[in-house]
Amino acid sequence: MKIVVIGGGACGLKAACRARRRNAEAEITVIDAGKYPSLGRCGLPYYVGGIVNELDDLRKTLAGVVRDVQYFKKIKDIEILTETRATEIDRERKVVKIVKDGKEDEIPYDYLVLSTGAKPIMLNLPNADAEGVVTLFDPEDAEKILDMWDEGILEKAVIIGGGLIGMETAEALSNLDVEVTIVELLDHVLPALLDREMAMLVQSHLAEKGVKVLTGSRVTEIIAKDGRVAGVKVDGTKEIEANLVLMAVGVRPNVELAKACGLELGETGAIKVNEYLQTSDENIYAGGDCVENIHLITGKPVFIPLGSTANKHGRVIGDNVTGGKSTFPGVIGTTIFKLFDLNVARTGLTEKQAKELGYDVITALCPGPDRAHFMPGQRPIRIKLVADAKTGKLLGAQMVGLGVVDKRIDVVATAIQMGATIDDLANFDLAYAPPYSTAIDTLIHAANVARNKRDGLYKTISSFEVKEKIEKGEDIVLLDIRSDEEFRKFKKIEDPRLLRIPLEELRENVDKIPKDKEIIIICQIGSRAYDAQRILEGYGFKDVKVMEGGMAFWFW
Repeated sequence: MKIVVIGGGACGLKAACRARRRNAEAEITVIDAGKYPSLGRCGLPYYVGGIVNELDDLRKTLAGVVRDVQYFKKIKDIEILTETRATEIDRERKVVKIVKDGKEDEIPYDYLVLSTGAKPIMLNLPNADAEGVVTLFDPEDAEKILDMWDEGILEKAVIIGGGLIGMETAEALSNLDVEVTIVELLDHVLPALLDREMAMLVQSHLAEKGVKVLTGSRVTEIIAKDGRVAGVKVDGTKEIEANLVLMAVGVRPNVELAKACGLELGETGAIKVNEYLQTSDENIYAGGDCVENIHLITGKPVFIPLGSTANKHGRVIGDNVTGGKSTFPGVIGTTIFKLFDLNVARTGLTEKQAKELGYDVITALCPGPDRAHFMPGQRPIRIKLVADAKTGKLLGAQMVGLGVVDKRIDVVATAIQMGATIDDLANFDLAYAPPYSTAIDTLIHAANVARNKRDGLYKTISSFEVKEKIEKGEDIVLLDIRSDEEFRKFKKIEDPRLLRIPLEELRENVDKIPKDKEIIIICQIGSRAYDAQRILEGYGFKDVKVMEGGMAFWFW
């Protein structure tokens, strides 16, 4: 049996290795256009930032062996052709035409695996070809950045796009003492991953770390001098000085070979595959960043390129090209990354996405500690849950904080894939000890917040809506129930409509609060404000709301 794989990334090599484990006699060949097969591209920002010391560290096994051509030949008996370009697929003859060192050749196959990945989107801007414009998609770009830094000519950088790569590279460049400005077209960073209030937490952290962020802005020109980047022009007028411009506006599936040989593409523009990761040609499989997946919540095709998904695809394909019947059900877009001291994660649908899909949405914002508050080292986390108001079914979650969020996002990802509701989540038997969590974990608190909102017990208003009411001059009462010490220590809303009554004094001072006005209750994270809301409603107040998330979500 002849198995040919186009692409030496995560999916391609996983498929090749899995196929070898299942079939000792197959002839397996991998065609890779680059020099570095099995390179963990997700680690490139950490290489630039000095956290990973050598490029080869991104290719090593757990035992420290570099997964180069010799490794795959000696250990796996897999032939890898590096710096070799696949130029055409002849499906009728079942051969792949290639070019290596300027020479043409062809390789026959019984089964073909397409793992051609994705390619970065390059904006059509003036001087986009200037020296110093990079994407950090390939190791060569990482080396260019470090060469500029070594030469002492990298002092200021502009990142076009406030997505995942933009965030990670902002930290990497800041580690090199480079002045960084992020320019994002939409009104907040990470627009595909987070809702606005969660993204604002990220933007606040970037500002604390000295990274400038321009949202609602567009780079209209790259300014070049003598063929090198000198800066960018934003919105046609504002100029920002820069030695480096990173284009980080997303990627597109690399489907040219598939399209040219007549394979069916999906509605996302990526290669369409079935549950076996088989293309419209039964002898050709495809996986990784060049294919579309089914979203497990919506049942619709999506293009969500992730290294974790690519590896799972590779195993499924390796099984199936050697006689297996493995399937891949789909994805929910679980993502996590680190930004300086901040941990950011999401899974499933955002509130915005869920509403656009027609869901009747219920959400919950829940700030809290990542472990018992009395334990040394406890750190804050912020959780947002998104659920279907009709069924209670979990639709998504977002988590941002200095504390531990990875285990919690994985709990929600698992819950969503199992079809769990907010009631199920609220009763999950999660591990508890003070060094690891609160007795009722903050995630379970978030589920209870959602249940209280569903049941009409907890009435909330967002900080954005409060800000709008203040600016419009509405006749409201802002009731701050924090202690005197908290009010002095933490940020506050400066407004003549603010009334301060600490929670413990609320019952004895109810007569000081007008019953004929909208009351918006404010505390530090929202939990005590819920107590205050229930107290006031018990005294007959009709229009009482909690500013959800408290001052933890006040960004002004």
